[in-house]
Amino acid sequence: MTSNSSQESPVANSSKEAIAEAKTEIFPGEVFANTADFDSGIRQLLPRYDEILDSLVRCIPGNSKQILELGCGTGELSLKLLSRYREAELVAVDYSSRMLEVARTKIEAAGYAQRVKWIEADFGNLANLQVNIAPSAGFNACVSSLAIHHLSDRMKLKLFGWICDNLAQGGCFWNADPVLPESPALTEVYKTVREEWAQAQGTTLTEVRAKLGKSVSQGYSSQDQLASLSAHLDMLKTAGFEVAEVPWKYFGLAVFGGFVSKA
Repeated sequence: MTSNSSQESPVANSSKEAIAEAKTEIFPGEVFANTADFDSGIRQLLPRYDEILDSLVRCIPGNSKQILELGCGTGELSLKLLSRYREAELVAVDYSSRMLEVARTKIEAAGYAQRVKWIEADFGNLANLQVNIAPSAGFNACVSSLAIHHLSDRMKLKLFGWICDNLAQGGCFWNADPVLPESPALTEVYKTVREEWAQAQGTTLTEVRAKLGKSVSQGYSSQDQLASLSAHLDMLKTAGFEVAEVPWKYFGLAVFGGFVSKA
């Protein structure tokens, strides 16, 4: 049986390559060439996006006053955090000026501007340089969504250690990210789930991906560098987290993290 790729002409292949080259270059994590496409596009690209964020937000202790968000993007998680934890102050970090602009606009419109400190920086660089950005007593919680998987495993481990150092005693860290299947046999299952999700939203992954930008390395972040869930939990324990948990998982997406010692 002849494969589809062998039926395509050299001209067709050249055209596809030209289109790919013409795509807007973006930082890893910005995802879409047009930032305005992010909030709708990510909900078509990733199954149960809002459920992921809601699950992460629920894992934070209710008395948290200082929260650190790494890779805040367009502020979707930021809004959920500020809405649920009315007494909390948020330090939001991202290296994308255009995504920070979108996030600021949302936060100001929601009336939360006075409770947020914005830091335009590469969190990989902050971790590598061991920059302490925590308040005197440390952050009660650190969160991240769809950002850390752009780091190498070596840098993930270094970041987890840095997060530990910036947390208060008994503080927690929760991350929402795609993960590698523990068995290669599940790879096609994960792909099918995402395609079926896109179709349920009235589109296809091909159509959604046509809006993506061309991701180029920036700082310590590069294209997807996924690790398995078990590898992440091992890294958390190695980095100093006393407890490592997985409160939510759906095929190739997971919320995982843990707590540092209270002593």
